[in-house]
Amino acid sequence: MAVTTPVRAVLDAGSKLGEGVVWDAARQIVWFVDIKQHRLWHFDPANGSNAMAVAPGQIGWALPAEGGLLLCGLQDGLYTFDPTSQRFDKLMDVPGEPAGNRLNDACTDPWGRVWFGSMDDSEQQASGRFYVFDRGNIRAAGPGGITITNGPAVSPSGDRIYFTDTTAQKIMVADLSRDGVGEARPFADTGALFPDAYPDGPVVDAEDHVWTGLYLGSHVARFSPDGELVDQIEMPARDITKMGFGGPDLRTAYVTTATKNMEEADMQQYPLAGSLFAFDAPVAGFAAAAVKLG
Repeated sequence: MAVTTPVRAVLDAGSKLGEGVVWDAARQIVWFVDIKQHRLWHFDPANGSNAMAVAPGQIGWALPAEGGLLLCGLQDGLYTFDPTSQRFDKLMDVPGEPAGNRLNDACTDPWGRVWFGSMDDSEQQASGRFYVFDRGNIRAAGPGGITITNGPAVSPSGDRIYFTDTTAQKIMVADLSRDGVGEARPFADTGALFPDAYPDGPVVDAEDHVWTGLYLGSHVARFSPDGELVDQIEMPARDITKMGFGGPDLRTAYVTTATKNMEEADMQQYPLAGSLFAFDAPVAGFAAAAVKLG
């Protein structure tokens, strides 16, 4: 069902490829990235203040980590970012990644591990796959052979993990535990529901429902734990990339958007595209664990 709720633009970021929106509970701010313009943004909803740091390459995501740092996924590997000094420091490469790949999206699980995906930067080759960063070690985990990966997203209890194959228009799910991840199986065929749109960044809410941005689809969609479409919310932008829950009660949905594939006529139709948007969510998110670096 379509849900009508006021959606507001909270930051005119001018993003080419906004992504990776995440709530920083310790600082009470939102972090998100603009991959193509190498930007790491933060936004303070209490007073509207914001600032941007320039990363040393395409930055797919930034997650709050222990010690007040952020762990970031860039094109050439993992970096830490210190918000105080504004320094990016290379932490490690991702073993075996082709030179033409980059990192795209990520999340933490309840144990402080980071699940992330890689993809062909030209969006042509099925060279992307998923990994887990576990206290300084990286290993392949989850599906491979994907052109554009998105997610992963982990359930509140950590018993399920969702992987998105954007070009195939499908979301997969696998069982998850502290000991490892199971075989991915079909969860939702978004192509059957939204044939002209592509599932982008997913997130799970406190009721174990999965939300996804719809690239070329102008909506975010919500799926039940059984993969049934239950809600969709129209957005004032065409290319919706990622949603995250924030605010003190985790009841505000923040949404990133993109403009990199939009023509002038598209921008006239969606003049707010590239902004960070927010709306009052019908359900809360849940508090994500900070990254354990070692």
